[in-house]
Amino acid sequence: MSPVRVLVVDDQELVRTGLRRILRRRDGLEIVAECADGSEVPTTLAAHPADVVVMDLRMPRVDGITATRLLREDCDAPPVLVLTTFDDDELLSGALRAGAAGFILKDSAAEELVRAVHAVAAGDSWLDPAVTERVLAAYRDAGPSHPAPPVPELTERELEVLRAVAGGRTNAEIAADLVISELTVKSHIGRIFAKLGLRDRAAAIVWAFDHGIVRPAGR
Repeated sequence: MSPVRVLVVDDQELVRTGLRRILRRRDGLEIVAECADGSEVPTTLAAHPADVVVMDLRMPRVDGITATRLLREDCDAPPVLVLTTFDDDELLSGALRAGAAGFILKDSAAEELVRAVHAVAAGDSWLDPAVTERVLAAYRDAGPSHPAPPVPELTERELEVLRAVAGGRTNAEIAADLVISELTVKSHIGRIFAKLGLRDRAAAIVWAFDHGIVRPAGR
């Protein structure tokens, strides 16, 4: 099986060196190129196709949110996993709204980063549990005071799947939770995207919290 090709985008050489040591071929990963700024991403991807972009948020010229938004305008662009040392709710929620498939903090364990890259490459989302609740709470706080009711276009099963997606569950985890096959999960997700006019899991997460389908625990 071919390794997952990774483009690393971070303005700190020390961080990129550390990522080279973590994202190794023996774990089914390969760093195909590196960028020191978001402005370099389009050209680098054209020369070095990747399956996942691991993106820093704070960079001197083009930041990670802007780079992610521009990248996601291309339907064929690889998914973005945001990697940051900052647990700033606005930055992370902004990255999710820009189309990032997920986020993970730089102080996470190496094994967690490897799992996150594989999950995003497989089409799943990845939300670092250390900050997920606060970031998703920002969506409710920014929205209407009274959550909108579930849209009638979605069936009860589709709502269950949407809630699971918004909670950061992978297709395999959703299948296990609902006692259905992964293929069935994918079919439900495809119908959810089509009915709501969404393009990816990040958009589904934003939509679910914007419309009160899911609320952060304890809020």
